[in-house]
Parts: sequence; C-alpha cells; structure tokens
Amino acid sequence: MDILITGGTGFVGKHLTKALHENGHHTYILTRSPENKQNTDSATFIGYDHDVTLLPHIQAVINLAGESLFGYWSKNKKQSILESRIEITQSLVEMMSKMDTKPDVFISGSAVGYFGSSEDKIFTEATNEAGCDFLAEVALEWETVARQVEDQLNIRTVYLRFGVILGNEGAFPLMRLPVKLFAGGKIGSGEQWLSWIHIHDVVRLVQFCLNEKTIQGPVNATAPNPKRNKDFMRIVASVMHRPYWFPVPSSMIHLVIGEMAQLITKGQYVLPKKAQTHGFQFSYPHLREAINEIEE
Repeated sequence: MDILITGGTGFVGKHLTKALHENGHHTYILTRSPENKQNTDSATFIGYDHDVTLLPHIQAVINLAGESLFGYWSKNKKQSILESRIEITQSLVEMMSKMDTKPDVFISGSAVGYFGSSEDKIFTEATNEAGCDFLAEVALEWETVARQVEDQLNIRTVYLRFGVILGNEGAFPLMRLPVKLFAGGKIGSGEQWLSWIHIHDVVRLVQFCLNEKTIQGPVNATAPNPKRNKDFMRIVASVMHRPYWFPVPSSMIHLVIGEMAQLITKGQYVLPKKAQTHGFQFSYPHLREAINEIEE
C-alpha cells in the first residue's frame, strides 16, 4: 500500500512506520518541515501544502498527530491541544476530498478520555455518550471532524481510542520513575482504573484495522485487562524489583502539575470488545508480561 500518515515521527508513528516498511508498504509522512527530513526508499516526507493529485493512489490515511498532553495545562496549552487535533484532521479531510481516487480507509487517532472518568463503569465501543471533562471534549470534537470523511467522502473510517501506551517513550517512563527511585506506590486513592496497551499491540492493531475491511467506527485500543492504579504500580514495582510503599496524595500531584493531574489521578475501565469480536489477538493481554518485555 501507499499510506499517508501524520505523526509519523512520534512515539507511535515511529514504531508503526517501521512495521509498515517491513511489510512492504510505502509511507508518505506529512510534516510541517519536510525540507529538514531525509527521504528513504520506503518513506517520503511531504508538507501539508503538497499537491495530493501528484501522489500515487493513496490506499490508506492514518492520523496520529496532535499537541502533546504533557505540560502544564494553561489556557493556551489546552487550546493548542484541541486546535492542533482539529486543524490537522480538517486538513486531511480537505486533502482526501481532492484525491481523484479516494483511500479505502481512514484511521484517526482518539483516546479513551472520550468516556470521561469513572471507578465503577465499564466502557466499550457500545458506549455512545461522551464524558464531560476536558479530555472527553477533545476526543469528541476530534472524532466529529474525522466523521466528515465517512459522511461526506464515503470512506471507511476507524476512530482508534488509545489507552495509556506502554513502551520506552510516552507516559510510561514518567510513571515508572518513582519506582526506579525507590519511591513507588499508589497515586491518590489508587482506585482509579488504568486502561493500557503495549506499543507492540498498538502497531499490530493499527495494521489489523487497515486490513480488516469489516471494522469501522470507534475501536478501543486497550488491552483486555485494565488495572487499578494501586495494582498497576505494584506490578511495575515487582517487575523492577523495587519496593512498593510510598503513596502520593492527589493534592501533591495537582499542586505540581495542575489540571494535567487528571491523567493519572482519574481513569476509566475500557474493554476492546470490537477488536476481539473481529478476531484480534493481543500479544500482551496481561500487564506483568507487558512490563517484563519493556524492562528486558
């Protein structure tokens, strides 16, 4: 396939493009500064102003770009988090509308934050109502813009709602840092759910959605065994052979990082029902094995 991708140089994007190249696909990576990138036999960097009619038939478009959630959530930061996702997705909608031959599939990133937070509800793709906090608002608006591709261009569209992605980049290195420093323990009450997925399964699931023509709409990109924060941190400490004894109050987290604290003091129990129903098999369905692989 010839695949157009945004966020191709990010955490998920780097792993995904590597796997796509190994499987014989060519990627056209959208970037704001293509002149600073080096093209290869399997990857071509192009700008957002590139004339898409000059590209070969793009069979799939994958949207992974957006302002990082990490950082103090000032008014400007929150605006950038939202607007970056909306603007990039809208640009893709316009690019696809100009293509003479439309892609077969559009995979657009989203997040389990769509559901809001809860300590007792179970969320699946059948959950239609979005939450009411900032992250839910971002995910809802992000998916609403992406839905134009399905509604107006009649392209099969998948909204991948990512959980916490485990690997040596992204959120996990920050989460395990207290454990490494012998100060690991639960965060806040420890009762908040953490829906996670190993980076290897993220890459496999994206490719599964590319090839499985019957799958569309929201797809939860989470492992089938969420963990409460207290259990998640205990397993991390066990794998790393560190003590588990130093609870961190939510008030301290809020004092240090402000509203962004909700990323770790709140959560949701999310199950990947649609992926499993369509036959996807997780390489790392259980947390201990996932952490073991990362720490090897």
